[in-house]
Amino acid sequence: MEELIRIDHLSKEFPVYRSLLDVLFAGGKNPMVHAVDDISFSIHKGEVLGLAGESGSGKSTTGRLILRLIEATSGKIEYRGKDMQEFSRHEMEVMREKIQIVFQDPTSSLSPRMSVGEAIGHPLKIHGIADKEERKQRVSKLMERVGLSPVDFLYRKYPHQISGGQSQRVVLARALVTNPEFIVADEPIAMADVSVRAMILELMRELKQEFSLTYLFITHDLATAKYLCDRVAIMYLGRIVEIGTRDEIFGRPHHPYTQALLKAVPVPDPAARRTEEVVRGEIPSAIEPPAGCHFHPRCPYAKAICSEARPPFKEISSTHRSACVLD
Repeated sequence: MEELIRIDHLSKEFPVYRSLLDVLFAGGKNPMVHAVDDISFSIHKGEVLGLAGESGSGKSTTGRLILRLIEATSGKIEYRGKDMQEFSRHEMEVMREKIQIVFQDPTSSLSPRMSVGEAIGHPLKIHGIADKEERKQRVSKLMERVGLSPVDFLYRKYPHQISGGQSQRVVLARALVTNPEFIVADEPIAMADVSVRAMILELMRELKQEFSLTYLFITHDLATAKYLCDRVAIMYLGRIVEIGTRDEIFGRPHHPYTQALLKAVPVPDPAARRTEEVVRGEIPSAIEPPAGCHFHPRCPYAKAICSEARPPFKEISSTHRSACVLD
């Protein structure tokens, strides 16, 4: 399968700015937030790769790094074999026609001064695609396709005049309007009502086939990842701890953190009761992450070696890897 995106040893650190006295007491250095910590993976053309984990794991930061919305501290990002970090500003502007993002909060990512039609068509205007009349026709056709109808009525509406589910469809249409081939979908259903989540997921699935799309699907909900994704990468405190096909992750999870996440998925049975603690404690601070395996303070199977060295990826199968010393 053709490789579209390759990430090699990608890291991102954010400085924590403190007062002068705090810096002096810390030895003259600002502490750093280790948001993404030396991760590597690839995304193949036409697939949906899910990136799952708790809030604060570094999933959204990873998506923004891939699109160069923020710059990496170290590591390499390749798109079709080309190093994206060597692209000039102009080259990246041209590239953004083919790589797009759907943000988690559609309301905050839409300008209150732009109508729905203007917001969807704005990328066409930025890239100089088609004239004004052609852009309107293209936007109207896409609005109809994603379920924003009646088109003539909604085209003139502003973000505060439409529902959350409609807002999500607007940002999805805006991402699709330039006919991209790769989309980072950052928790695209998190702000939608439960009643419309299934419809949006089904729409994304249909659009993938229709437009030959490749997705990086960022989510904290493994149930949605199981529905949409071909492969799933599990992320914890800035690191990928397990990656494999959907069947491998959900049928034969290896890493204790993956197992804990799966146990936390709600069961649609009011009579069902959990008899064991899913995972103890909370995710540690990314400023001072634990030594060795980041998950060891919460892991019920932790050994002495887990706190000493970062576990290397173990090959469970040709498509399944896990960063855990357990057999």
